[in-house]
Amino acid sequence: MRNGLALVIGWLAVIAQGCGSPVQEAVGYCASQAARTLETVPSPDRMPNCVEAGSSEWKYVSPGGWTSGFWPGELWYLYESTGDAKWKDAAGKATETMLPVAYQTPHSHDVGFMVMPSIGHAYRLTGEDRYREALVSAADSLATLYNPKVGTILSWPGMVQKMDWPHNTIIDNMLNLELLFWVAENCSRPDLYDIAFRHSETTMEHQFREDGSTCHVVVYDPETGEELAKHTHQGWKDESMWARGQAWAIYGFTMAYRFTRDERFLKTAVRATDTYLSRLPEDGIPFWDFEAGEQLEDQPKDASAAAIVASALLELQGYLPVAEAKRYRSEAEKTIRILSAAPYRAGDQCSAFLLHSTGHMPRGNEVDASISYADYYYLESLVRLQRLERGEKAIPNN
Repeated sequence: MRNGLALVIGWLAVIAQGCGSPVQEAVGYCASQAARTLETVPSPDRMPNCVEAGSSEWKYVSPGGWTSGFWPGELWYLYESTGDAKWKDAAGKATETMLPVAYQTPHSHDVGFMVMPSIGHAYRLTGEDRYREALVSAADSLATLYNPKVGTILSWPGMVQKMDWPHNTIIDNMLNLELLFWVAENCSRPDLYDIAFRHSETTMEHQFREDGSTCHVVVYDPETGEELAKHTHQGWKDESMWARGQAWAIYGFTMAYRFTRDERFLKTAVRATDTYLSRLPEDGIPFWDFEAGEQLEDQPKDASAAAIVASALLELQGYLPVAEAKRYRSEAEKTIRILSAAPYRAGDQCSAFLLHSTGHMPRGNEVDASISYADYYYLESLVRLQRLERGEKAIPNN
C-alpha cells in the first residue's frame, strides 16, 4: 500500500483532470459508478451487496437481508446531492420493495439498518405519509426484541440456541437505535425513546474496555441482567479491537447524543474516536482488526470502517469546542481524501465505489471486497461534507 500522503496526491491529480471541488468530483464519481450498477441490477428487489476480490460482478441480497437498505440509501443520497430525478425514480422503486420489511416480525436487530437508509431517507426527502407509517411499524417490531431486565435489544435470536448466548447484544446494534429515537421524537413515542436510551446506557457500561476499545458481543442473563461473557465474534480474538465494531461505536454514540444530548454519550463517542485514531496505520485506513496477528501489515484492510468513522466524525465535530471540532473534521476529510484516491477507488475494476473492505474475516466471507455499506457511508460522508461546505449542519433537522 502507498502511504497516506501519496494517496492524497493521487486524489488531487484526479481532481486536476476534472472540474469542480474535490467533494463534487467525488460525488460525481459515485454517480458514475452507481449508474453502471443500475444498468446491471436485474430488478428493483435485488440489492447490490458485495463484489468479491478478483471479481467485477455484484452479488445481490433480497429485501430483508441486513444490508438490503444500503443500495436504496445510496440512490436517495445521490438524488439529494445531485437533484437528478433519475436517482429519485430509482430510489423510489428500490424502496418500494423494502416496505414489506417494515411490517414483518423481526428476525434480528437489523431492522434499523434495513429501513433507515431506505425508508428513512425516502420520508425525509419526499414527506410521503406511507413511509412514516412504515417507520413506526418497523420501530414497534424492533422494540419487541427489548428485554427490560437486561436493558438492551436482543441482537441475534438465532445465537440463543446455536451459541448458548441467552441474551446477546452486539455493538452494531447501536446503529439500529436511530430508528427508535427518530420515531420517538417525530411521532410522540416516549416508550421507544426509553428503550433506545436504556440500550445506550447498558452498552456504554458493558461494551467498552478500559482503553476505550470495544468488544463485539456481550452475553447477559435474560432473567437477572447479569453480564455472562464478552466476545469479539467477528474480530481476531475476544480481547482485540475489531475495526468495524469500533466504527459502529463511534457512529452509534454520536447519533445517541444527537437525540438525547446526554453528555455521557458524547464523552463515550470521543473516547472511542481517540482510541481508534491513535491506532491507525500510516495510510489512515485500519486493518480489519487492529491486533490481527504478528504480521499486521499482511492483513486485509477495512475501508468500510474508515468510511463509517469519517461520516460519524463530520457529525461529532459539530458537538464539540472549536479546537476539537477542527481536529475531528480534519481527520474526517483526510480519510475521505484517502478513500477517494487509488488504491481504494474501485474505478474500472467494478462498479462499486470502494475496494478493500472486509465483511467477516473469521468465516472468510467478503474479504478484501467491495461492500455496499462501505459505499453507503462513504457517500454519506461526502453528502455531510457538502452540507458543511454550504454552511449547514452535517445532519439536517430530524
